Amino acid sequence: MGKAKSPRRVGDNEALAVGTTIRGSAQKLNLVAALIRGKKAEDALNILSFSKRGMAVDAKKVLASAIANAENNHNLDVDALVVAEASVGKSVTMKRFATRGRGKSTRILKPFSRLRIVVREQEEA
Repeated sequence: MGKAKSPRRVGDNEALAVGTTIRGSAQKLNLVAALIRGKKAEDALNILSFSKRGMAVDAKKVLASAIANAENNHNLDVDALVVAEASVGKSVTMKRFATRGRGKSTRILKPFSRLRIVVREQEEA
């Protein structure tokens, strides 16, 4: 018998890619995601390629994955794709400690972030 197929989380003219464990804080990643929201997919790739921010490298990988998903899995036109959504959230946080003077220690938090990019095929107007 088996389990019923789950419905798509995005529309018929959309494709999705999620980066679940991107090393760095959500605040820094959101600054990069804000650069590409609402832009055409080709322009967004160029913006991320030439950005000086370190998080842009991981954001570019997720965007490239979303574009590839749109082309290969959903048969969408790559030239008509627009970044419909680029949302950022917190993921896991690694806890480490650093030794300090007089036998004490302090906590070091190493955060990870999630990036969810949805690209949408837009009709030429």
